[in-house]
Amino acid sequence: MGHADFRVGGKVFASLGPEEDWAMVKLPPDEQADLIGEGDGPYQPASGAWGVRGCTIITLRRAGEARVRRAVAAAWRNVAPKRLVKDANARE
Repeated sequence: MGHADFRVGGKVFASLGPEEDWAMVKLPPDEQADLIGEGDGPYQPASGAWGVRGCTIITLRRAGEARVRRAVAAAWRNVAPKRLVKDANARE
């Protein structure tokens, strides 16, 4: 689709916009709500049903690096096969 996406187990967990000014992470809806908070920051639900299901758009120039890293890691855990998540947790 003309932009980078990031996959684990063949499933997309994050993508980068064509101009690399925004990213999308796939989160569970409760984690999405925690990340968005009051709603006027760099994190917004994607439009339509995608956003209802947890897809979250990040305006990268407005977002802090540490929080983006945590969001990407959460998106990876949300999509990755359970054995990979277990192995990653064991290494931490």
